[in-house]
Amino acid sequence: MLLAPRPILTALILLAAMGPAGAAEPFRVEGLPRDDGLTIRETPDASAPALGQIPVGRRVLGFGCTTDTPSGLTWCRVKFGRTVGWARRRYLTPD
Repeated sequence: MLLAPRPILTALILLAAMGPAGAAEPFRVEGLPRDDGLTIRETPDASAPALGQIPVGRRVLGFGCTTDTPSGLTWCRVKFGRTVGWARRRYLTPD
């Protein structure tokens, strides 16, 4: 029996939970020092490779969040510019 790797399984669960429309939710990055940024990661894990940074105050689109992560912390699937990845929910404020 083949099992899907955890990141793929998490993404599939999120896609199913979003429903057919998969509506995006706008967020703003807050709660970090002004000169810092929120890291977008490949998978919902702080040790995953970084894909980019979102400056504080910038707007992103969110596509669902999960606590099914190695740390148990909440991560959200986000899109900033052309980059799509995972960011900590703690620093995302609904916009």
